[in-house]
Amino acid sequence: MEDSDEVFTAWQRANLANAARRFGVLLAGPAVFGWRLRSIGAPVTTPDGTQRWLRVVSEYPDYATGEGWTGNADANTFTALAKPYVLDIDEWDDDGRRQRAELATRLPGTPVSGSEVVRDDVVLSEEWWVELRRTLQALRTAPTERVHLDQDRLTNRTQASLGVELPVRRWETVHGDVHWANLHAGPFGLLDWELWGRGPAGLDAASLYCHSLLVPELARRVWEVFADLLGSPDGRTAQLAAGARMLRRITISGDYPDLETPLRRHLAGLTDENAPR
Repeated sequence: MEDSDEVFTAWQRANLANAARRFGVLLAGPAVFGWRLRSIGAPVTTPDGTQRWLRVVSEYPDYATGEGWTGNADANTFTALAKPYVLDIDEWDDDGRRQRAELATRLPGTPVSGSEVVRDDVVLSEEWWVELRRTLQALRTAPTERVHLDQDRLTNRTQASLGVELPVRRWETVHGDVHWANLHAGPFGLLDWELWGRGPAGLDAASLYCHSLLVPELARRVWEVFADLLGSPDGRTAQLAAGARMLRRITISGDYPDLETPLRRHLAGLTDENAPR
């Protein structure tokens, strides 16, 4: 199934059409593919005309389990946040892979960016920034037994990407994948809750900051909103954790290569508490 991206893309489109039939909904817009074609999603309409979002993720059976597999549905516990809510689930096997279809509410607004890393400045309202801060703050204090990242995995990642160990002093609940393609504007919303769970304190703010480094004005705005987190010792740890993950993506998958130099420069500065931020 993975001899070519074209073959796999066509197969994923067939999975999406199959899921639509299973749920009795009609595809109502272009499909959007997730990272490395692992998932596919599209707007759909129900028989009564209600707009929903349909997503199908495909994995080998050994990986189609655990917290990452059920993260979006598990996040239904956050009933007061601007996010999608999973309404129905179906799973099936095909050609040696496991498919999971999720029918969810459709988030209003549009993605802030078509890519995880922003390369042009974006204009966002003050209300948008307030809601972003409120959302991440509510998440930080939410109790959960889910784990996004533990110390052993983080240590392996930072040793490989940065050549350092990175002991974490404080842990909290994080979204785990905050970047510009997962954020909506007009109004605010936050997508893709697969990976949420316990992680280093300040990780979400750190992730957004690192994904903003190609647009200094936007990076400064992120820093202003989360200065109390990013400027603390825990915040520096979080930035190194987020940066190590992104460097791994750059090195292994070739994602956003234009970010590597400014990201490495920023992370190097974090080893000196007096370096300008």
